[in-house]
Amino acid sequence: MLSVIIPTEGVEQPAVATLAALVPGAAAGVIREVLLVDRAANGVIERVADIAGCRFLPCPGSRAAALAAGARQARSPWLMFLHAGAVLDAGWIDETAQFIQRVSTSGKPRAGFFRYARSPYADPRWHDGLRFIARMIAGPSAEQGLLIARDHYERLGGHASNTPRSETRLLRQLGRSARTQLRSRIMVA
Repeated sequence: MLSVIIPTEGVEQPAVATLAALVPGAAAGVIREVLLVDRAANGVIERVADIAGCRFLPCPGSRAAALAAGARQARSPWLMFLHAGAVLDAGWIDETAQFIQRVSTSGKPRAGFFRYARSPYADPRWHDGLRFIARMIAGPSAEQGLLIARDHYERLGGHASNTPRSETRLLRQLGRSARTQLRSRIMVA
């Protein structure tokens, strides 16, 4: 049903935190595969992928190129893009399954993103308030994850590997009417 694409920078801890939050989704049958797309090529993420039962894809280059490569290799009709270190709330499984079913039956292309939540362990900073205001004005940020049908992703042109801020460009292309903020939270450290 769903392929999860996680671009990494060769660091184990953030990738493992995100994978741990995905385990219940795999057990419930919502996740078909997880692709760890590593830009660092230092061997760390390859070991993590092997232990966790994920697909490993080395991809030196830009973050956008890594995301696009992961989307090309994914086998499911739905794609979920998450940053390494992002942890989803427990309720994401049912809500994601319902969102996919609703969009599939409606025939209207939509994409979902998760509600941003700062980690409770992170120290509050003054720029957190600025980010909140920016999300209210400009819409979701790439760190909120993206849940999108593969055909809709391809119609939009996906992540352009030669474009700076490709994730932001893709979210902007969706427009306000074609995106849904899910109730489940995503905590970003």
